[in-house]
Amino acid sequence: MESASSTPARPVGRGRKAQAAVRAATLAELLDRGYAELTVEGVAQRAGVHKTTVYRRWKTRESLVVDALAEHFTTDIPTPDTGALESDLRALAQALVQSMTDPVGKAVQTAMLSDAGRLPEVAEARRRVFADRIRRAEPVVVRAVERGELPAETDPAELFGTLAAPVYFHLLISADPAVEDTAERAVRITLAAARAGALTRSRHSAADDGEA
Repeated sequence: MESASSTPARPVGRGRKAQAAVRAATLAELLDRGYAELTVEGVAQRAGVHKTTVYRRWKTRESLVVDALAEHFTTDIPTPDTGALESDLRALAQALVQSMTDPVGKAVQTAMLSDAGRLPEVAEARRRVFADRIRRAEPVVVRAVERGELPAETDPAELFGTLAAPVYFHLLISADPAVEDTAERAVRITLAAARAGALTRSRHSAADDGEA
């Protein structure tokens, strides 16, 4: 039986539609074949475009994978606005769990932790992903500060890192199946730490900013 990638998709033309098809095909190839066996030709065939269309925008296989990963992670976790910090954090944690446990998310995590993870381009993609998720946490922190739920100097990066760390640990290190319970505990820990002022910008960071 032929794999999905061996059957050409319908042509999608050029422009944004083609780019979206190529990114989706890249993630699908990661899921089916893994990073080691992914090829530009296979991606192009699955996407329904000529390989020159792919190479016109992405010069290498690595840059194609990095772009697909970054695009996936910038759309997988929305910024919640439930009206309360606790429910906002719960929504963030649940979206993170969903992102990391669906088939595409698992394939992406595998690629990032495989040999591909040592590539400077993939390391940059991880940095971009985390920076994007911090940006998504910023409105949650701003609104919580305005409602009086958090200290004014709460750092969005510290807050999201505290929320995400238990989820990453249980999914990537311990492989704990009770990840939903882990996400709920992460919310409670993050709430307690943030309300106690433990997630504010450090004096060291403030000093660094003053020297800049």
